[in-house]
Amino acid sequence: MNTVSKFENKSFIPDSIAGLNRSTFNKLLVSIEAGIDTLQIFIGICDADRQREQLIEKFSLSLAPEMHTYRVQLDSQEPSLRLAVEQVTNRQKAIAMVIGAESLGLGKDDPTLDRFFGYLQWTREGMRALNMPIVLWIPSRIHTLISRKAPDFYSWRNGIFHFEPEVDISQNSTSIPQQIFDRELTIASAFTPEQMESSLAKVIARWGKDSSEAEPLYAQLGNLYAERIKNGKCIEREQEIQLAEDYLNQAIAIQTKEDRLISLATTLNDLGGLRLFLGKYNEAEPLYLGSLQISEQQLGAEHPNTAQSLNNLAELYRSQGRYSEAEPLLLRSLQIREQQLGADHPDTAQSLNNLAGLYESQGRYSEAEPLYLRSLSIYEQQLGADHPNTAGSLNNLAGLYESQGRYSEAEPLYSQALQIFEKTLGKDHPKTIATRDNYAQCLKQIASLSK
Repeated sequence: MNTVSKFENKSFIPDSIAGLNRSTFNKLLVSIEAGIDTLQIFIGICDADRQREQLIEKFSLSLAPEMHTYRVQLDSQEPSLRLAVEQVTNRQKAIAMVIGAESLGLGKDDPTLDRFFGYLQWTREGMRALNMPIVLWIPSRIHTLISRKAPDFYSWRNGIFHFEPEVDISQNSTSIPQQIFDRELTIASAFTPEQMESSLAKVIARWGKDSSEAEPLYAQLGNLYAERIKNGKCIEREQEIQLAEDYLNQAIAIQTKEDRLISLATTLNDLGGLRLFLGKYNEAEPLYLGSLQISEQQLGAEHPNTAQSLNNLAELYRSQGRYSEAEPLLLRSLQIREQQLGADHPDTAQSLNNLAGLYESQGRYSEAEPLYLRSLSIYEQQLGADHPNTAGSLNNLAGLYESQGRYSEAEPLYSQALQIFEKTLGKDHPKTIATRDNYAQCLKQIASLSK
């Protein structure tokens, strides 16, 4: 049986609130530059009006004079993204910053937010002729709904960028909100390596190859090549492995020099994940241990980043068959997430899934099943029935049933997981292929038993 995300490995968040926002700004800036004259949809999430306006002004200054930033407003009664952006379709080297969503749906019976989602959901064909980067600015209250209310639009956006409230800008609390730990910060996969390399060359020409401004791009490029390797999309595998290693190591060097410790923990984790995928266990372990040490020292033993680091180290030990070392790490990771993020958070579901996978590897099926079921329930409720994480959880539960000879229970779960993966990831994605193989093997077992 092929496993699909039995153990999930994720990245961390950058340093302080200000450092987080600075890194997010740089990532979005690079993404805009890489996508000029092509349709790119970016979602900027910001809850403070003054902060959002300052960010737009900062983007305008950073992109000038080569590119022209236009601030366009959604109609308050007919909030169509396409109609708003069409105001600047004839401009050269244009970037549209779309505001106005923050004013929608504020009243109890205000229908404008539902109209906004309706326009988004059926806007794909109308947007195809808009050859420009578009940043749609929305508050977090709308982001929590958009994947369910406008799933088609959400599926083809190119990146999501969260900007956290800063006390000197918004007068809000500086405590890190819960949703910070379940974000999309890396959008490198939205671009080709050539686009990202071109952006890096511009940054190096402007600030130098060892500058702090280049660090986010090194990290993004390293992750881009690493993801291509993991997803089987690389063309020259050995060359791209070397590029991934080189870029991640360059990011590590700058982060070390600049004393960006939490960002350093992120990149150590990412490089460790690549080496784990390549089976270089002895090289991955010190990277994961270093990442864990930084998280514990800088953020605390009960921080969600520490929980993720524990999870990743446990994955390494599980891959080596070091089950007795992996289990206490996973139990501690689960405890932190339940306490800090809540019993129904997707990261809690990840820990439940991973602990269940460990128990399944040990033949502890009765202990694994309730954990898989709980993980599946959280993903369905929090991310939706058609999310890839839900599909992975269905696949894993089916695999557990198959291991016990419960083929009739496994078959519909494999079928459902396969449909979701084909719809969301495509027919040639490794997770889709693995689930298709699992499903076929299960059907063969059922057929043999019926003879």
